[in-house]
Amino acid sequence: MKDYQKIYEGNMIEAQKLVSMLKDHRISPVIKDETESGRLAGFAPNIIGNVQVFVHKDELSVTKYVIASLEPSEESIRMS
Repeated sequence: MKDYQKIYEGNMIEAQKLVSMLKDHRISPVIKDETESGRLAGFAPNIIGNVQVFVHKDELSVTKYVIASLEPSEESIRMS
C-alpha cells in the first residue's frame, strides 16, 4: 500500500459518507477494516471498530479539495 495515503480513520458510518463523496468525484477510495477481516477469518470477535480510508497518491490533491469543501455539519470527516 505504498502508493496509497490514509486520509481517514474512524467509524464505518462516517467512512461510508466520505467514500460516497469521493466516488462522486471519480476518486476510488479503499476501506481497510481489520476487525471485519479478522472476524471473517475466524480470528476476531464480532466487535465494531475503527476503519481506515485510503486513496491513491495520484488522487490526493483532488481528495484534499473535496474534504476541504465539506459542510460544517460534516466536520467529523477530516483527513487524518
